[in-house]
Amino acid sequence: MIGGFFNSREEMPMEDFSYTIMKLQSLFHRQLLKGLEGSGLSTGQPKVLAFLNSHEGLAQKEIARACQLEPGSVTVLLKRMEQQGMVERRVRDGDKRNRCVYLTPLGRELAGKVVARFYEVEEMAFRGFSEEEQACCLAFCERMLANLAFRKDESSGEAVSSASDIL
Repeated sequence: MIGGFFNSREEMPMEDFSYTIMKLQSLFHRQLLKGLEGSGLSTGQPKVLAFLNSHEGLAQKEIARACQLEPGSVTVLLKRMEQQGMVERRVRDGDKRNRCVYLTPLGRELAGKVVARFYEVEEMAFRGFSEEEQACCLAFCERMLANLAFRKDESSGEAVSSASDIL
């Protein structure tokens, strides 16, 4: 190990934090999709539906930023979701270039199922944790997100917050 980084996968212990976080995310996502089988949702759609459930009327780029997805990926996701009748795009302020995304009745129904499934998977993940431990875990994750959302401006070297990227 050099400077906190591993030279190869073989050196990385299975209990390494980075590996654990990636494994946790993978298992969480797998459990989420397992409970949504038969809904017709594909990878990426549950996150967008859950976000739109409480943030309708945003532009595509705002959805991409908040969901931590590439704008091109969101374009493809939303186009498919529109074709499936989950979302619709409406013109904002009479400017045809400024279109916002809204859930349709089908999208709202699916979003409700997704949000309920998120809660179920959270309950599974936090089984055996006290309320205080759950709160600490969330606080630590929020601090890590904030730490990762700050970067240095390459030209000035000053810290720049991109906290809006994580909404």
